[in-house]
Order: sequence, then structure tokens, then C-alpha cells
Amino acid sequence: MTSTDIPIRENILPVHITRSSMKFQRLGRLVLLGPLLGFGSTGYSADSVTSACGQNAAYCALLTGKEAAVPATKGAAEIASIAATLRLLPVDMKTRVERELVECAEQAEFQVNLRRFGGDKPSREQCQEELPGWDPCGKKVTRAMQLGSEKHQLALQCVQERFNRLFPGRFSLEQRYRYDKQTGSTKLVSREEARALRKQDCGEALKGTLVPDVVIHSGNPLEALAVYDFKFPCPSTNRPSWTKYPEGHPHYPENQGDMYQQALGATAFRVAPIWGVP
Repeated sequence: MTSTDIPIRENILPVHITRSSMKFQRLGRLVLLGPLLGFGSTGYSADSVTSACGQNAAYCALLTGKEAAVPATKGAAEIASIAATLRLLPVDMKTRVERELVECAEQAEFQVNLRRFGGDKPSREQCQEELPGWDPCGKKVTRAMQLGSEKHQLALQCVQERFNRLFPGRFSLEQRYRYDKQTGSTKLVSREEARALRKQDCGEALKGTLVPDVVIHSGNPLEALAVYDFKFPCPSTNRPSWTKYPEGHPHYPENQGDMYQQALGATAFRVAPIWGVP
């Protein structure tokens, strides 16, 4: 369903009589986004999309403030259609989301640096240091990898607390997706399934799945509005960048950001201390 299919109040005449398509679409988008983003009033009641709820589960989620029963798989065309209506966040919403994310990143950076280095920032040499031992899959771990993991954990805890209060039911943290380039379909991978697969050959079956840190969505994680990934460069003077997939990887030669956008149909952003959202 497009915004022009949404029933409107009697005091607003049909688009083909008194409104241009462009203006009507803007009004429709406001009607849809108002309940989703938790803002007060856009000048139109949620009643104007009540009957649309029966046509699309995403609209039900917008109306009720709850997640609707939705399938765990969507094709790229369907995701793109929904995204065309919903994915553009209002400027004030985007500003609020990103301010909170940057604050969480900077807080995590400070806390880990305080614990590990007495508040100093690690040097380039410290970042490149290899730690004793191996990870569970037999790979070496650098200090930068250890610090990044600790900072990610704290940043995500911070986001969970803040977004539960600000945008309940409208975000996902570390949701795993499986994207099929050939069919253009994207589906969710549950945490239970991921845990089970991780125990088999160090998660070889999960290779190629996508795990963005934060997804802002309609109430269904497959209907993304924006995607964010925390980056903690080590040293912090390094510019935050998307991880590039190596040769032999299912997504080579793309990078993380490219794949998030292909799979979810929403713009992907990096979030980093000092750098903000570059």
C-alpha cells in the first residue's frame, strides 16, 4: 500500500480533487510516522490510518504502539516499497537518535579507557599489541579487538536503557539477518538459532549473515528506517570505516555499510567517539 491508498478524514478531500500527489504523500507520511516516532500531534489523528491496518501489519504496529505479527522473511522489493514510505526519519528524530548514540559511544570510550589505561587513550603500539592466548576459534586477539569488544558492550547497554525509554519497540540491537543476494530476500536469524549454529564449526554456517549494532524500525526489524554501527578506532585518531569483506567471503568485495543498505533498504551510518556520525 502506498500513502495515497490510506483513507483520510472527511474534511480532507481526495487527492485527485484538491491536492497534488506530492503534497498528499507528504501528509500521508506524517500520519504514518507520528505514532511510530512517539511525537505528540502532526495535526492528524491516527484514526486516518485505522482501516489501513487491516491491509498491512506494519501500519497496525504504528497505530497500536506494539509489534505486529509479521513474517520473518521479506523480499527486497517488499522491503524497498515499505522503506519508500517509512525510512526517512524526520530531522528532529534523526538528531535525537544520533545524539543519544554518540553520547553512548563516548561514555563507553571513557569508561573502558579509564579502566584499562587510567583515563589515557591507547597509543598505536598498544592498539596493535597481540594478547596472550587465543580466542575460542583459535585466532589471535589484539588489544584493539579487546577494547572494541568491551566498548561495544557498554555502548549497547547504554542504548538499551535510553531507547527503551525513548523509542520502545522501535529498535533492535545486534539483530542478525540473513540476506540472499540471488533472490534479494532478507530474513531474521533468531538469537537461539545463532547460538546453536555458533557451536558448530565456530559459526561457519553464520558466515555472511549481517549483524548491525542498532536498527531503528517500524516495529518489525525487517522494516528498517535507519541502521547504525558503533566504531571504536584504535588509536582514536584513525577515521572510523566500514569493515571490508575479504576475498572468499560471500559479500566480497562489498563492505558492511553497503550490505546493510542492500539487505535492509535503509541508509547505514557509523557512530564513533570524537567523530560523531561522520
